[in-house]
Amino acid sequence: MIEKKFVADKLREFKIQEFITETVKKVGHSHTKLIKTPLGEKIIIYTSRPGLVVGRKGQNIKKITSALKKRFHLENPQVEISEVENPNLDAQIVAENIASSLERFGLSRFKGVGHKMMSEVMNAGARGIEIVISGKIPSSRARRWRFYQGYLKKCGDIAVSGVRKAYSTAELKTGTVGIVVKIMPPDIRLPDDIKIRPAVAETEKDDETAKEAAKSETKEDVEKAPAKEEKEEKKKSKKVSKKKAEEIKPKKKKAAKKKE
Repeated sequence: MIEKKFVADKLREFKIQEFITETVKKVGHSHTKLIKTPLGEKIIIYTSRPGLVVGRKGQNIKKITSALKKRFHLENPQVEISEVENPNLDAQIVAENIASSLERFGLSRFKGVGHKMMSEVMNAGARGIEIVISGKIPSSRARRWRFYQGYLKKCGDIAVSGVRKAYSTAELKTGTVGIVVKIMPPDIRLPDDIKIRPAVAETEKDDETAKEAAKSETKEDVEKAPAKEEKEEKKKSKKVSKKKAEEIKPKKKKAAKKKE
């Protein structure tokens, strides 16, 4: 029963995300997060153009909240809008921009659109990008056009978790055109990245060797301290025994003279 409840919650979250992507289409929508709070469900919409999502006097947000209440039976949904810092590094926003430009300018400029978006993403600091446009472009026969630049992982854990992927569609006269975008962000850390420390100057080396020698001398002194104390105690005991022997000798001589 518990497993069924978890599955039902996840399905509802997925349906809410799909509903928001459909309602906020072609406005630079990136992704949606759903967080459960004591007051109710908190829905955060990440977009590159928050003003268009909010609308005049928050009309769009009011429509979204009322639709969520009716369609998904949410008691108190709180819709928030968050702006994406760098939209050129977000794969979903790039895919939506390509789809909207194809619908606006048609198939005659699809190569220019692909190269332009690719250069913008690389100028934003991405390590690599791949754009795949598939459909009846430019003729009546379906084809796949691939635009790529930079370094992009194709296999391994980083290709699954590190590379950002997004899908979008453009409705044209010839039919539906699919767009796939893969971006490798600049802040990702690869397992084969090796950092080499800079060479240390000779003066710094001499200072380090002197410090190490001083540390070793202090360690040796600390280790030899108990042995020195033992030697000094033995010397003191020997001196005391000699003094006692010298004091005892004249007493013995006086005793021997008295006997005589």
